[in-house]
Amino acid sequence: MNPIEVYPARVLRLKAAPVERLNTEIRHLVEHMTEVMYQEEGVGLAAPQIGDSRQVIVVDVGEGPFSLINPEILESDSEEVSIEEGCLSLPDIHVHVHRPGAVRIRGLDADGKTVERTLEGMSARAVQHEIDHLRGVLIIDHASALQKTLLKKQLKRLRE
Repeated sequence: MNPIEVYPARVLRLKAAPVERLNTEIRHLVEHMTEVMYQEEGVGLAAPQIGDSRQVIVVDVGEGPFSLINPEILESDSEEVSIEEGCLSLPDIHVHVHRPGAVRIRGLDADGKTVERTLEGMSARAVQHEIDHLRGVLIIDHASALQKTLLKKQLKRLRE
């Protein structure tokens, strides 16, 4: 059984709830999400992607894993970069997504400490992608009209 929720799973379109209390359950969720991310060879994972609609993400773009609980973007670089992105919840689908090249983020780590960081490059992109998941936004929502037309067959296949 695939541990990843795949489009059109309803949970992927819900706005995730903030984590009210940091406890052992949330720390276990972070550990589980990190394991699943590595098992599925992803660089990031949001809790809704494993069926849990809470604001928790994990990311590792090759610089070591980190997690954010109730993450928010405080500032975004005005310069956007377009790069093709994939998503574990949309197998075999890739979309060019315009995103700020750098972001300042804030959230809690698994120990409940406030983390505030400026991220650039792939780390910034991965965090923005995962925060999109917490808002019920998928990469296909960023697709141009032409891209959406080209993706229709693939999306239909996932719905079946």
